[in-house]
Amino acid sequence: MWTLIFGGLILGTILCVFYLTGRFAKFSVIRKAAKERKWFCSALGFLLVLVILFGVGAAMGAVNAAVVALHLAVIWMLCDGIGRLLEKKRKAEFGKYYAGAAAIGITAVYLTCGWYLAHHVWRTEYKIDTEKEVGNLRIVQFADSHVGNMLYQEKFSEQMQAIQAEHPDIVVITGDFVDDDTSREDMTAACEALGELETTYGVYYVFGNHDKGYYEAEYRGYTGEDLTAELEKNNVTVLQDEIVLLDDRFYLIGRQDASENHRGGSAASMEELTEGLSKEKYSIVLDHQPYDYDAQEAAGVDLVLSGHTHGGQLFPFNRMGQWTGIDDKSYGLEQRGNTNFIVTSGISDWAIKFKTGCKSEYVVVDIQGAEVP
Repeated sequence: MWTLIFGGLILGTILCVFYLTGRFAKFSVIRKAAKERKWFCSALGFLLVLVILFGVGAAMGAVNAAVVALHLAVIWMLCDGIGRLLEKKRKAEFGKYYAGAAAIGITAVYLTCGWYLAHHVWRTEYKIDTEKEVGNLRIVQFADSHVGNMLYQEKFSEQMQAIQAEHPDIVVITGDFVDDDTSREDMTAACEALGELETTYGVYYVFGNHDKGYYEAEYRGYTGEDLTAELEKNNVTVLQDEIVLLDDRFYLIGRQDASENHRGGSAASMEELTEGLSKEKYSIVLDHQPYDYDAQEAAGVDLVLSGHTHGGQLFPFNRMGQWTGIDDKSYGLEQRGNTNFIVTSGISDWAIKFKTGCKSEYVVVDIQGAEVP
């Protein structure tokens, strides 16, 4: 899947480079500099595209250079189309290439907004009612911090202070706490920030697909076991296909990530995990990837909290996971039968530094149930 995604991204970027080369060559300043020689106009246009892409790549990485190229090309096509319609209506061509200038300006504003949506963190709240005797319970969830990519030590600590201000009964981290490129220093500092949180029932964590790393341990200097040890040292409970009963009020079910099935391990099924649990008690599942809704509904759990999708990341592909069947849901709250499902867009991001189809967030879930006798 990732081969297809990155292959498509590379091919799309190459096509965009050729398209944008021709568009930049239409500007009068380029034509004057080239003395109207077409080959020279194309050469200058190509050089200008390369300068933009290499500049963005140097500042934000090759993936974001591709994102900029794709957005600029698509918006430019739209502006060109509108420009032609206007010229047809006025029955005369414009003296200047307004469509090109508009495309550059709109892309700059659009991606600046996307940058802000990715780098600023919002608070998203859900209220869930239940007849089960769980009382009032406040859960704060976050996922996909990918520590060190956009949330560095100080910024991560600031977000933990914001979460503490919510006065949570419990904090849950639903995967991709760190990334393949997260340094040991950033990982350790983030774990220490988690250790500062004060809650009624503690801080709980499940692995995501990036947390154990896709490369050898030497690449980033620590293993999944090292991460577990650092988390536990800071009073974070790591759940790997494990269940805890808290205050005899509710179950917390922490699943292994689905990627374990491709790492030589195995993840337990929902049927196996919930066998023997009391149906009278409220049950909360922490599952990084929102891909097992049918089994979770059939198991009769009450609430499933996930991340992984980054909210779909970029418009108009922000529901692509659902459309292709990779994910059961890309973002938000959904109820199936008696089970509520919540997918967060993530508190931060990984390689892509823009969010145009969602925003970064942490989630506050207020459960309002029957009073505990």
